[in-house]
Amino acid sequence: MMRLTAVAAASLLLAGCASFSPDGGFNEVDALTRERIGQSPSLQRSADAQSAAAARVAQLVKQPLTADSAVELALLNNAALQASYAELGVAEADLVRAGRWANPSFSFGRQSGRGSVDIDRAVLFDVLGLFTMPVARQVEQRRFEQAQIQAALDTVAVAQAARQAYFEAVAAQQLVGYFGQVKEAAETSNELARRMVAAGNFSRLAQMREQSFYADATANLARTQHQAVAAKERLVRALGLTRDQLGIQLPERLPDLPAVPLEPRDAEQTAMDQRLDVRLAKRSAEATARSLGLSQATRFVNVLHAGYANASATGERRTNGYEIELALPLFDFGSARVARAEAIYLQALNRTAAIAVQAQSEVRESYSAYRTAYDLARHYRDEVVPLRKRISEENLLRYNGMLTSVFDLLADAKDQIAGVVGAVESLRDFWVAQTHLQTALTSGSPGTPSAPGAARTAAASPAGGH
Repeated sequence: MMRLTAVAAASLLLAGCASFSPDGGFNEVDALTRERIGQSPSLQRSADAQSAAAARVAQLVKQPLTADSAVELALLNNAALQASYAELGVAEADLVRAGRWANPSFSFGRQSGRGSVDIDRAVLFDVLGLFTMPVARQVEQRRFEQAQIQAALDTVAVAQAARQAYFEAVAAQQLVGYFGQVKEAAETSNELARRMVAAGNFSRLAQMREQSFYADATANLARTQHQAVAAKERLVRALGLTRDQLGIQLPERLPDLPAVPLEPRDAEQTAMDQRLDVRLAKRSAEATARSLGLSQATRFVNVLHAGYANASATGERRTNGYEIELALPLFDFGSARVARAEAIYLQALNRTAAIAVQAQSEVRESYSAYRTAYDLARHYRDEVVPLRKRISEENLLRYNGMLTSVFDLLADAKDQIAGVVGAVESLRDFWVAQTHLQTALTSGSPGTPSAPGAARTAAASPAGGH
């Protein structure tokens, strides 16, 4: 009895201390996010915070966009991300509620007849809820930690999607400029060939080849222009821009290739320690284990209320006493609830193991893609493009020496197209691969950006009631 009294006293003290945190748990989200992307998320729960965010967005939209400013815009301007942060408030509310004793219930009954009136009164308290409050609070604490990790995971996913969309949009715009130059050269070549045919100095077959090149250049430019529009719209969606914010300024070309590639040490272990989806799966398994322990504690006693009761009748003295309400396990001894909890816990463990295996594999694959993209981009930069440039210079010298014709120069320009396009695309692929590698190391599965909360891992709740 003394032990039960001590537990009850501790539970009452815990109930009295249960309150909301000053930051709503967002400081942990901020720390997890800054550790992975170097920028802080934006929590906009007040009108002042929303106004400050809108002012900063207006400032960023007017400036030339960079990869970092694109990420900042996405974190400031993404409504789905703010909805994800609201889940954090829901989880904290559940945590605070788990630390407070349930409200008592009051019952009143009145019966009259044959000149007398009987009145029954009772005040009932959830005694079992008081004793299981520490365990219930631990369960909700785990779920609150899950919500923090999920909010950070959603934030990093938005940032990585914005960074990838930025590089793709810049590359697409760069290719539009280049194919515009190709079309101009093809148009000049086609017009020159047409005039020479009219003058009788050029064969009809050679003129049709120049015309075919011009037709292909026109089609390639149109196709590339649409790809640039589509890439920019993907960037607009990733940044959460509205119709009046579409005038963003992109640079003319992609950033240069770094001098040396990244060489992450113990990449697989880093993923096990840092990846947010791995942490989230672990927290889910821990929360399920806590729920299983609570289910076992309440296996036989599912509902237990105790309280003060009195009764009075006309012409008689009032009687006092106590009342206990207990649900008897005549048909359900709790075995089904415990079996369900154990199955859910086993499911959580296996899911965690599967995510760990997937994370290690994704790190290896992402690093291979990163190094391949780096080596390929360097090959284009150091070998293919310089070689094509030297060939063009030699052809120009031959043309100046009247050893070749203008159409030979134009034919050389045609041969350069594949090299230039390959150089731009390989550089784009490198920056995207670097983004995927960082994602695989620190947050989740790369290459599959989605809306915040799309891959949310729900904490299992094995018991229908405590």
